[in-house]
Amino acid sequence: MKKFIVIFMFISMQSMAQPLKIADGVKFLALGDSYTIGESVDARQRWPVQLATALRKKGITCSDPIIIATTGWRTDDLKNAIQHAHLKPEYTLVSLLIGVNNYYQGKSAESYAPEFEELLHTAIHLAGGIKSHVFVLSIPDYGYTPFGKEKQAEISQGIDAFNAVNKTIAGRLGITYINITDISRHGFTEPDLVAGDGLHPSGKMYTAWVARILAAAGL
Repeated sequence: MKKFIVIFMFISMQSMAQPLKIADGVKFLALGDSYTIGESVDARQRWPVQLATALRKKGITCSDPIIIATTGWRTDDLKNAIQHAHLKPEYTLVSLLIGVNNYYQGKSAESYAPEFEELLHTAIHLAGGIKSHVFVLSIPDYGYTPFGKEKQAEISQGIDAFNAVNKTIAGRLGITYINITDISRHGFTEPDLVAGDGLHPSGKMYTAWVARILAAAGL
């Protein structure tokens, strides 16, 4: 029994998320879809670019982020793009935000799970195997935009299901999980959180995401 308890405690400790660490000399890789490439906002307003700018203001050296993301990508599209990019495991900060297009295109949360987990393993590898240098962002809720307003309840339920999957996997692998979905759900009461296309986040919303990331890293 004692042996079982020791093994269980070891596994539990291994699965605990390690605090996100952002140290000087950041080499940042951002993996995702339209929410990472910043559809409908100026390049300077993309959240990875805003994060790099915020880190520099705090005296942390940070090169321009490498962004592997395109509007409309599902998990399988991102996987293919990473493979074709021939990236080296040399990044000191890697983010992963993917899944909204799996949901939008009618894919199930069950089929999303193994594909997301594979991508998260890839993210860890690209961070040199250092889990404290990786973080996952939750999927924002586009139900709270003019585009999704008529189906808000249905969309929110679907986004919650997908986020339950990516949060569980991140926790099991010991990766910092940053919830930004609640911010997106202010889209009706704060319309300036939505970009001019009526669907994607505005630069203002991305600024709020960056604040969450910095807080997760204790900055």
